[in-house]
Amino acid sequence: MKVDSHQHFWEYDPKRQDWITDDMKRIRRNFLPGDLFPLLQDAKIDGCIAVQAEESLRETDFLLDLADQHEWILGVVGWADLGRDDLEKVLENYTENPHLVGFREVLQSKDPRYMLREEFIRGIHKLGEKGYTYDLLTFPRHLQSALELIKKCPNQRFVIDHLSKPDIKSGEWKDWKKLISPLAERELVFCKLSGMVTEADWKKWKPEDLFPYLEISLELFGPDRLMFGSDWPVCLVTGEYEQVFRVIEDFTSQLSSSEQDRIWGETALEFYQIS
Repeated sequence: MKVDSHQHFWEYDPKRQDWITDDMKRIRRNFLPGDLFPLLQDAKIDGCIAVQAEESLRETDFLLDLADQHEWILGVVGWADLGRDDLEKVLENYTENPHLVGFREVLQSKDPRYMLREEFIRGIHKLGEKGYTYDLLTFPRHLQSALELIKKCPNQRFVIDHLSKPDIKSGEWKDWKKLISPLAERELVFCKLSGMVTEADWKKWKPEDLFPYLEISLELFGPDRLMFGSDWPVCLVTGEYEQVFRVIEDFTSQLSSSEQDRIWGETALEFYQIS
């Protein structure tokens, strides 16, 4: 089974999606399952993981409702305030919903030490107790704190979104590799091959610009802890779904069929515990 491990849906609202700037106006509209499904079919992808793009429980409920309506939405990575005192009660409200597989917060917009607050770490432990995963949305400057977080939560399954957004536009990779390598040494830390085109030069990126970062990710994590993600519709600000898909397809063509199977779906299904 082929899986897109990272995409978003939204009903566009300029206040809720205030992160969509003027130079991203192409995605200032609704993006719903009917928009994505034909793209998945063209790419012969069987299902996807819908990931939060808004920090609200409304967002979690919205995505879960879509997953209830479309069987090919295999799982939802929702949002919750991990620092709230009644987090356990919030999580209990979702216990019976099989589509909720994990949580995420927009850590990239916050101070790196935000994730090391006592209440945040306590929240991560509560997620683990319920069997939920955690997506780390960070920039490289957050990775040192992310490593500290991971060490404090040794039994938690984490996945790094978008390779932690290295500065692909400048071609810099040495500092990024140095920062992400210690995280890759932790066996419960995975990585998504996603979101790279928006870190490259939006107007003139080419697949070769992304290959060094893909090669390093493969070296550090291996195919058993890597998963394909499109980051649709955010990727549309600089490329089409097919272009993003083809980059990973070309890159993985060097691998064995079993290694390709891992990156294209098996890793995501295992990480999110989807059967």
